Amino acid sequence: MSQKDYKISIYKSLIPIIFLTSLLFFNIIFFENNDWFGEYTFHYIILLSALTALLIGITENIKFSKIIYSILKNIKSILTPIIILFLVGALAGTWKVSGIIPAMVYYGLDMVSHKAFLPITLLVSTLVSLATGSSYTTSATVGIALVAVGIAFNIPAGMTAGAVISGAYFGDKMSPLSDTTNLAPAITETNLYTHIRYMTYTTFPTFIISLICFVVIGLNLKTTNLNELNDISTLSTTIINDFYISPLLFVVPLLVIFLAFLKFRPIIVLLIGIISASILAMIFQNDILQSINQSNLHSIFQAIFIDTEIHTENPRIERLYSGGGMKGMLWTIYLTIAAMVFGGCMDAIGALNTLTKSLLNRAKSNFELFLSTAASCMGVNIIASDQYLAIVIPGKMFKKAFKKKKLSSENLSRTLEDTGTVTSALIPWNTCGAYHYGVLGVSVFDYFIYAIFNWLSPITTLLYAAMEIKIKKIKF
Repeated sequence: MSQKDYKISIYKSLIPIIFLTSLLFFNIIFFENNDWFGEYTFHYIILLSALTALLIGITENIKFSKIIYSILKNIKSILTPIIILFLVGALAGTWKVSGIIPAMVYYGLDMVSHKAFLPITLLVSTLVSLATGSSYTTSATVGIALVAVGIAFNIPAGMTAGAVISGAYFGDKMSPLSDTTNLAPAITETNLYTHIRYMTYTTFPTFIISLICFVVIGLNLKTTNLNELNDISTLSTTIINDFYISPLLFVVPLLVIFLAFLKFRPIIVLLIGIISASILAMIFQNDILQSINQSNLHSIFQAIFIDTEIHTENPRIERLYSGGGMKGMLWTIYLTIAAMVFGGCMDAIGALNTLTKSLLNRAKSNFELFLSTAASCMGVNIIASDQYLAIVIPGKMFKKAFKKKKLSSENLSRTLEDTGTVTSALIPWNTCGAYHYGVLGVSVFDYFIYAIFNWLSPITTLLYAAMEIKIKKIKF
């Protein structure tokens, strides 16, 4: 019996999901700082949910070997992302000791207004993501620096991270260089540029509303008083005393963005970014390297593989001066693997297929079809913990239904992006949510409400569907 032949009831399909969400809510309500099982609370909850799915599969006479094969296949599919996660950790470490991130913070403190910071963060992140087509690159480069600048301005890290992620996912949706922007039209057999044009109807209003919200939030932030201005001046002085700060340091980030724009492989781009930053550190930051280890080369290796602790007398800048390295990405990588185990179990027992088909069968009207598609995308993001599956599975399942209702394919491709692409960053155990937490150091729970573009996008696309605005029909 092939995996496609497995039949499982909707009720049994929901049991692992109910178990997962119940444990998560229990943890959030009764345990502070998500420490029910210590640092790896999410990991254990997801693995226990995977075990629940596995036991259900065994009771349904699904071969244990088939479930294990599905799990291994899922894990194999993320080997490249795991390598990228390790390299992102190395990039963060080398960009700190080379002075690149401190330079971004230094110039940011000097040039950006306190009240204009959040909308500027949104716009900068948007431009970088459009140029690179990657939310990952955006977070790993300007995102880290912007969060550090925000902390220096006494702006909650969740606000800054929300603005970074909102901008990062604008480009992840709209850039022709983005993998998801190419994947959605490919699955639905839609022209790439037709797909991008059609997304502008929902994406630009959502972005403008997000920008207005950040302007309003910025204007209502507590005014920086004289003491805080002195603190910011002190931070700038600390940075320039500790590091060699020069616009020359921006050569590396510009090179990384340029190579990403040319669609070089992410691993190659990251390696070039790491090597280039290491060279800059050896040339310009000898004092910093000596403070870490007597051997400059050992200091570079420590920044790449472990982490760095650069001494500073200013406690407000400790976060900027510490962390990074591949070791810092292990939490994220373990969570990603746990999520793939859960997704593999759910896929193997047929739960994923059953839930998606159930949504499809309930779609009678046009609006219900859009709603079912959106729910399916978000559901796959939650269950399978993978952004690409959240586009591929609903895209394949709902393609015929859209044709049957004489709805043009770009309606489906747009809905896949408006719901599948952007909501991935809002789920802590999703590969995207875990990644942004690992890179920015800000949890999903802290940035969720401020990732306005991400949670508003599904609402906008469903409002358009409900009011039949820009819903293109097939003409025969």
